Amino acid sequence: MLSVIVPCFNERHTIGGVLTEIAAALPAVPKEIIVVDDGSNDGTREWLQANFPLGTVTCGGFRIGADGQAQLTPVQGNAPAPVTINVTFHEQNRGKGGALRTGFVKATGDVVVIQDADLEYDPQDWARMYSLIVERKVADVVYGSRFFGSPHRSLFYHYYLANRLISFIFNVLYNQMLSDIEVCYKMMRRVVLESLRLTADDFGIEIEISTQIARAGRWRIYEIGIAYYGRSYAEGKKINWKDGVKALFYLFKYRFTKIGSGA
Repeated sequence: MLSVIVPCFNERHTIGGVLTEIAAALPAVPKEIIVVDDGSNDGTREWLQANFPLGTVTCGGFRIGADGQAQLTPVQGNAPAPVTINVTFHEQNRGKGGALRTGFVKATGDVVVIQDADLEYDPQDWARMYSLIVERKVADVVYGSRFFGSPHRSLFYHYYLANRLISFIFNVLYNQMLSDIEVCYKMMRRVVLESLRLTADDFGIEIEISTQIARAGRWRIYEIGIAYYGRSYAEGKKINWKDGVKALFYLFKYRFTKIGSGA
């Protein structure tokens, strides 16, 4: 089974479409979708409560209106594999790291992947990532990369430079060859997830995950090009330059401190 962890904060306009796309991806693979609403105040919380009043739904997939805003309609039918959605709510906003850590605790699948609640990433890209882990059995961890040939929106050159700088410093410090460690799409075997001792509540968890995987020195890491449909800040993008500065700090902090010692 594939566990999909979806941290969610103020994504009322995209969450329905994201859940529909997740349910449709890898149709032959049973999936549990763990949505962690991180204190949303834009109607996302109420939408999730209306669609999942019992907190959990198992079905074959979902239908949603063309505008992506309407109520989800579970599809039962003869789906190749079941899809279970489990929704959890934080009473207050804790940050992406806090939401991910809540989701990781609930994950029961043999393979785990992170999916943001916006529409910047395409779950159809999971097929090749999943194949490397489950079918070909050559990888323990697979990173997506927004810089390897697949469609990506041309947006924010300074953001691009910051991402490349962070990845470059990461590679020097941790002796790796990854091009995009800040990418959302990180898929891993459950045994890898269970080895992590994560503490970060903010976007620094992206760095913390990667540094602990690299420092372990025993995981087979692969990277695959993925599509990226980036948003502008006017469209709801949340990460900013302050998160980039924090990422640089965390790169050095996690290199020279005991794993799990805090963010």
